[in-house]
Amino acid sequence: MYDTILVPTDGSQAAETAADAALVLAQRFDASIHAITVTERDNVPPGVELDATEKLTQRGEETLARFVEQTTEAGVAMTTDLIETSEPIHQAINNYAADNDVDLIVMGTHGRTGLNRFVLGSVTERTLRVSPVPVLTVHEDASLAPGFETILVPTDGSDAAIFAAEHGISLAVAIGASMHVVHITDLTPFYAEFGSAEVLDALEEAGKKAVDNILDSADEANVRSVEASVLSGAPAKALLNYVNERDIDLIVMGTHGRTGLNRYLLGSVTEKIVRLADVPVLTVAPPEDD
Repeated sequence: MYDTILVPTDGSQAAETAADAALVLAQRFDASIHAITVTERDNVPPGVELDATEKLTQRGEETLARFVEQTTEAGVAMTTDLIETSEPIHQAINNYAADNDVDLIVMGTHGRTGLNRFVLGSVTERTLRVSPVPVLTVHEDASLAPGFETILVPTDGSDAAIFAAEHGISLAVAIGASMHVVHITDLTPFYAEFGSAEVLDALEEAGKKAVDNILDSADEANVRSVEASVLSGAPAKALLNYVNERDIDLIVMGTHGRTGLNRYLLGSVTEKIVRLADVPVLTVAPPEDD
């Protein structure tokens, strides 16, 4: 399923945690790893370009060398590259993925509370917003267990969610994992209509239909086991609670548009889950419209 995994790294703890997760997947799928360090020349302060670039290059070489030792010990094939570019780092990452037929990008993310909740890592956030390749994000204090076997697939019935669910089903079949399919009915937009049984019934019916469609696909694919739930509440909070209560190992979610104004609409629920979840999150974008 994954033959080539890309790991952009900057030597941070978050990046090292992502590298560990990439190794788990590479061993599970007999995949090779491409590890890269990208330096954006335009971000180097004027007057210190040469000195700063040399230091960044040295740090990149040291980071990649440590990762090579890990992969060698794990018996995983690895390619490394130091990239200096004048384009934004996230664009360089996505260009590398396209040029090297990468199947999956694995990246680290940072703090999740207070002001740090906004430091998802601008590079990681921008990468997953525009990447046509699935992106696995891993918090610096989280991990992907070698025996991960419980996958959560949230759905809202959208095309993006359906596409992500198909990927989640393929992954579950490939590793023999069980699946949890969840729809959260968000009543907030309909606060004024709480007294209407018709509105509540319609929302629950739409959620059930979204879940049933994925259940049918999972059954056809012979997923080991599937558990389905239609819940209500604030979607992000409800999903995070579900993850903690059910010992979920991995979340697979869809992202939305990647061009024009829509490239910034990751989707508020997905964005919150990526920032706040204690388990790795695999985001999958649907193909761009022709």
